[in-house]
Parts: sequence; structure tokens; C-alpha cells
Amino acid sequence: MTRTLCLAQEPEADALLAADPLAVLFGMMLDQQVPMEKAFKGPKVIADRMGGLDVHRIAEASEEEFVAIASEPPAIHRFPGSMAKRLQALARFLVEHYDGDVENVWTRDDPDGKEVLKRLKALPGFGDQKARIFLALLGKQLGVRPEGWRAAAGAYGEEGSRRSVADVRDKVTLSEVREFKRATKAAAATAKIANGADASR
Repeated sequence: MTRTLCLAQEPEADALLAADPLAVLFGMMLDQQVPMEKAFKGPKVIADRMGGLDVHRIAEASEEEFVAIASEPPAIHRFPGSMAKRLQALARFLVEHYDGDVENVWTRDDPDGKEVLKRLKALPGFGDQKARIFLALLGKQLGVRPEGWRAAAGAYGEEGSRRSVADVRDKVTLSEVREFKRATKAAAATAKIANGADASR
């Protein structure tokens, strides 16, 4: 992958994301309970501390060693210990099932969008929503567009949407995605209050 990404909002970290599919996958894993930029800077932090981002080295490292690498200030995440264990489980899964080649997840046997989604959901730490967002990111920004990828990604695959990291291309779109998420949360909170009021009648 030789695309330009703007997920970490930091040139060197974004360059690694654009060049290394493992970095993007790790960033997606880290993208929970911390700002998106923090999550996607994580792979560069790990690479700097390990002399590169190598799926085999990460898979073979002891849990204690990798947790220490992730936890050293500045830590890669709000919960560096638990996230380090998740990243290591993901690395080991990739080595076992995809020969350590991340791109095999979406290229092996020329899969369609539905199959790629199925494979992403099978990755440790990837639920349905994270898998759909990552599929949308692959299609919208990384040129990976298996047949039916938009449909498989659901609303996240919609052209022109501002729902997720898949739609962030600069500071403006980052703000738009954050505004969409704020509005969605506010609407959900309002609906919950309204439903509670209806139930009490």
C-alpha cells in the first residue's frame, strides 16, 4: 500500500500506516476508548521501540516483554496491558492462519466483500462493527475493493458518509466524523429518555 493516510494526524505515523497493512490493522484494533489519533499512532510507537513492526517478532515475544513495550510512557493506549495482549493475540492469529501476511486476509483466493468481512470478524478483537469499519477503510482509502465491499460494510461503506475512521482524510473530515458521532450519541440519549418516559406512563 502506497496511499496517503491522515489517521494519526502525524506525518511519520501516517506514513507507516500507508506503507504497512499490519500497522493499519493494529491501529484499528487500538481504536477504542481513546481518540482516533492516539490509536493510530500506536503502531509507530511499537515500531520505534522494536526496531520495526514485525508480526513474527510480536507473536513470538513473551507477554511480559510486549506488555512492557506497550506500557512504556507514553503508553500506546489508555489500557496498554490489555491492548498489548489483544495485539499479540492478533499477531499470533495472523501467523497461524495467514502465514504472517496481513494482506492475505483480503486477497487469498480472491474473496468477495462478504468473505472479507467474515475473515475480519474472525480476527481476535474484531467484532461486527470494527470489521465493517475496517472493510470500509480498505475500500475507501486503501484501494482494496473486492466485489460487494460497500454492501458488506453496510452504512460505513456509503459514499460521502462521515461515520467512522474510514471517512477521515484530513482535519476537516475528522471534525465532521466527530460531529456525526456526537449527534448520534445525543439522539440515542434522547430516545432512551423518551422511551423511559413512555414506560413510566
